[in-house]
Amino acid sequence: MDNVKIAYIGGGSKGWAWKFMADLALEESFSGEVRLYDINFEAAKTNEIIGNRISEQKDAKSKWRYRAVKEIGEALDGADFVIISILPGTLDEMEVDVHLPEKYGIYQAVGDTPGPGGVIRSLRTIPIYIEFAEAIKKYAPSAWVINYTNPMALCVRTLYVTFPKVKAIGCCHEVFKIPKILSLMLKEKEGINADPSEIKQNVLGINHFTWVDKISYKNKDLLPVYGEFAEKYYEEGFEEEKDRWKRDYFASANRVKFDLYRRYKIIAAAGDRHLAEFFPANWYLENPEKVREWKFSLTPVSFRREQAKELYEMSQKLAKGEMEFPIKPSGEVGVQIMKALLGLSDFITNVNYPNVGQMDNVPQDVIVETNVYITRDSIRPIYAGKLPNDVNSWVLRHIMNQEMILEAVLNKDLELAFRAFYNDPIVESKLDFDTARKLFKEMIEGTKRYLPKYFGGEKD
Repeated sequence: MDNVKIAYIGGGSKGWAWKFMADLALEESFSGEVRLYDINFEAAKTNEIIGNRISEQKDAKSKWRYRAVKEIGEALDGADFVIISILPGTLDEMEVDVHLPEKYGIYQAVGDTPGPGGVIRSLRTIPIYIEFAEAIKKYAPSAWVINYTNPMALCVRTLYVTFPKVKAIGCCHEVFKIPKILSLMLKEKEGINADPSEIKQNVLGINHFTWVDKISYKNKDLLPVYGEFAEKYYEEGFEEEKDRWKRDYFASANRVKFDLYRRYKIIAAAGDRHLAEFFPANWYLENPEKVREWKFSLTPVSFRREQAKELYEMSQKLAKGEMEFPIKPSGEVGVQIMKALLGLSDFITNVNYPNVGQMDNVPQDVIVETNVYITRDSIRPIYAGKLPNDVNSWVLRHIMNQEMILEAVLNKDLELAFRAFYNDPIVESKLDFDTARKLFKEMIEGTKRYLPKYFGGEKD
């Protein structure tokens, strides 16, 4: 297939966009055009040059045409696929999300899904996604939409609530780490060199708060293997590269995962940085010292600022031809999903998708993360079952909070937004009601440039 049309919303993205371009270049079964739309048109224009350079490399197996466009309608018109990967706001708003709560003794490792940062980020993201859904309905109602933006579940939920006939999923790589960990455990324990892709797992939960209750390699049940390792490495942690967590903000020694297995006898499948934010602060995030005891990091926005500078400099070198972006697999599965939806293969993976019965004991239509079977123009959820009641009580609390946040935006109800803010386990475990309201007001004020006017912001 040589005329596939992809609309990329957030097409000025640095780093992640280039990996996506490399994945496309490595897939020989289809090609076409990628229209890059971004509120920063110059960034999209730079990526147009970079994308076309990647497509021209000798290692590219398919040829793609990249074109920056100024209007979202031009990007979407007649698209087969829509990729959405944006930063809602700027790093200044992220600074408020992540670091302002520290003034009140609240620490967050990421701050993009639950926690005070996740709630405030949601309030400025949902209105943007309402606009995206309306544009998709107008210009590309039959397109498949693949979202990568956080808060993932609320982004996808907003698309469906705004445009019920949308065909949208959310993709996240967090769950892919579990087969990798199990392959290392198998090698250490039994000398088996297992390809992580051959390890099969049953995924259920919500994004960044996913769980695995069944996992196997060929005919071998790996849950007992994981349990043994959770006990053995509970104190010191387990990493492929020892102590990497000390020098890599995105790494961990998996101690939070092992602790949750000891509590619930089920594998917590996201990264420790994300998992820690779904529980009361005194579990893992009481203070920076406790975080270090659990062997993961609080990712400072100062690091992201430095990273952004480096990526900008790299983008200029790539666009000028002073360096070449390496064509190698990114580890993401977006291109494999598109290939299956085009009818060129079948594929099973975990995605974020409305609950139509694939997960028990949670409401219909909310966004859950489970395995799905993907084939031509079709995504069919695979029945995942139910979580243990104690785990499910945590999951339900966060689902209900997400629903409350969405309702607050749809009804332009700032008081309801605050109730969701205070109902978050981190906030409730650290602050009394009045202090929480004070923090909420400060965070609203600190991010008002990208909040709608009905929440006291400056956006129309």
